[in-house]
Amino acid sequence: MDDWYLQTGHGIRFEWGPTGAERLAADAACIVVVDVLSFTTSVTVAVESGTRVFPYRWRDATASAFADQKGAALAVGRRMATASSPWSLSPAALRRAPFTSSLVLPSPNGSAIAASAGESPVVAGALRNATAVGHWLVRQGYGTADRPVAVIASGERWPDGSLRPAMEDLLGAGAIIAALDERLCGMLSPEAAVAAASFQATPDVSAAVAASSSGRELIGGGFAEDVAVATELDACTAVPVLIEGAFTVAQ
Repeated sequence: MDDWYLQTGHGIRFEWGPTGAERLAADAACIVVVDVLSFTTSVTVAVESGTRVFPYRWRDATASAFADQKGAALAVGRRMATASSPWSLSPAALRRAPFTSSLVLPSPNGSAIAASAGESPVVAGALRNATAVGHWLVRQGYGTADRPVAVIASGERWPDGSLRPAMEDLLGAGAIIAALDERLCGMLSPEAAVAAASFQATPDVSAAVAASSSGRELIGGGFAEDVAVATELDACTAVPVLIEGAFTVAQ
């Protein structure tokens, strides 16, 4: 693998999607996955209540079998939630749902990146916990040339399956990178610096996400509350870390 794609020499790196995560994981000490609408936002909401979240790449019949194997509740699609199955990818719905100690959360984007990280520790980051994640990474010694951290914006998918870079994930990644840069000045790769600058140059992050393609899609589909939860900037101090296959609040 060519080293220039790894952003070597920089402690804080940035890339897009599962392929970017797989590439950077080869040289990163830690991976931060960012899927603002809505996987990692939902993870922050769930772990705040004490729920362990198992990411799962596929939303099909195998997800139910996986949930049974883990003794966990299964989150369904936003429009599939019912009184008997109230857990879904909707962070607003998760807030209202009954407590469950374990939850399988299928997501083709955020979960796929978590699975692409190999042996590297994985953290779930979002706009809701950006500063908490950035400062926790510094306390753990990540973000240096010797222990680089890779922040991965999940993006969305076009109908043909190709990656659609999503502005909300760029802003979420940029917020985390900016928090890292507060403590570790000068460690940013050019890619990470551009992501941080995008966040810092956006005067109203909530309005920008709401007006984005992804935000408008959710609002138009009746899920404006999900966009509102996703843009609660730094409202959450929980740092979800993937431990034994499940996201759990870091101690």
